[in-house]
Amino acid sequence: MPLKVAFPAADIPTVQLSLRADLDPEAHLAAGRALAPLRDEGVLIIGSGNTYHNMAVMMRAMRGGARGPVAGADFDRWLGAAATQDDPARRDAMLAAWSQAPGAREANPREEHLIPLHVVAGAAGTDRGVKTLEDHVMGAVESAFRFG
Repeated sequence: MPLKVAFPAADIPTVQLSLRADLDPEAHLAAGRALAPLRDEGVLIIGSGNTYHNMAVMMRAMRGGARGPVAGADFDRWLGAAATQDDPARRDAMLAAWSQAPGAREANPREEHLIPLHVVAGAAGTDRGVKTLEDHVMGAVESAFRFG
């Protein structure tokens, strides 16, 4: 649906890539590296997911009026630092070990909403990530990143 909003004429060929069942971060970075040459052909590689996806925490915050500290702030700061690394090898190493980051499992009890970022980062090559959005949704922080 978001592509229909961005491109209402629906004149852009689209192919959906499924996540691997094992949700292995390094394997998804490698999948992105395999897709990277498509960028030279003008292919837009989009990873859709959430940087914070703990619905139980978000629902509690919503019922309580979302008072108190923003959920996921520590992880969001860490993720911003990882995605915007100057050194792509360091970026990939950090993303591969994302579950060890501060607040990682509170922000993402399961990784399927975060792993699309790994594919995009893998496809980025030497491009440094840029944080393009930070929003607070139902008491949690959500961010978006662009490469290239």
